[in-house]
Order: sequence, then structure tokens, then C-alpha cells
Amino acid sequence: MQPSMKSPDAYPSRAATRNGSSVKWFLLFWLIVIAAGGFAVYSYTNHLKDQVLEQLAAQNRQQLAAVQADYEKKLSVLSEEVNDLQDKVQSFNELLTFTKDNASTKTDNSNKLYTQLSEVRKQLDALQKEMDLLK
Repeated sequence: MQPSMKSPDAYPSRAATRNGSSVKWFLLFWLIVIAAGGFAVYSYTNHLKDQVLEQLAAQNRQQLAAVQADYEKKLSVLSEEVNDLQDKVQSFNELLTFTKDNASTKTDNSNKLYTQLSEVRKQLDALQKEMDLLK
């Protein structure tokens, strides 16, 4: 019996266990690092996406406000022009009525007034169409 002569493979299970557990811990560590990196990338891309969407929404709101202000400005200008033309038509109608009432057989100025009135009505209709297009 040779008591102290043991080969290096005498305790193979203990050496394999130590190497196996360290490899397992190493692989587990790297899996955790990779998973954390993937989660960080996912979170960062969502954060960037939210920022871009917020910026686009703010830009859209700003552009919409500018378009709405321009629309309201044009609409108010056209409304003023329509009101002015309506006032002119009303005054022409009054003048025409007065002229018809006071017309004699010798003078007939009503044709001139009718011509002016029709021109004003044409302008009024054109402005009304423009106003309808803006709405």
C-alpha cells in the first residue's frame, strides 16, 4: 500500500465543481449585464421617441395657431369689405328709390343707378364667394 502517492486526478469531482460554479457565475454575470444593457437601450429609445413626439406636437400646435390667426385675419378683412359693400348697396337702393319717386318723363337716370347697383352686387357676390371659400 502506498499511502501518500495520489495522482492529481484523485479528486476530480471537487476540481470540476469549483471550475463549473465559477463558469456558471461568470455566464450569469454576463447574462445580467447583457439584459441590463438591452433594457437600458430600450428605455433610452422610448425616451427619445417621447421627446421627438412632444417636439412634433409643439411644432404642430404652433403652426396650427399661425394658420388659424392668418385665417381669422383674412376672414375679418373680407367681412369688413362685405359690410362696406352692403352699406353701399343699401345707399344705392335708397338713392334709386328716391330717384324713381322723383323721376319725371323728361329725365331717366335710373338706368345709370341700376348699372351701378348691378356692378356693386357683382362685387358683393364675388366677395361672398371668397368668404365662403375661406370658411
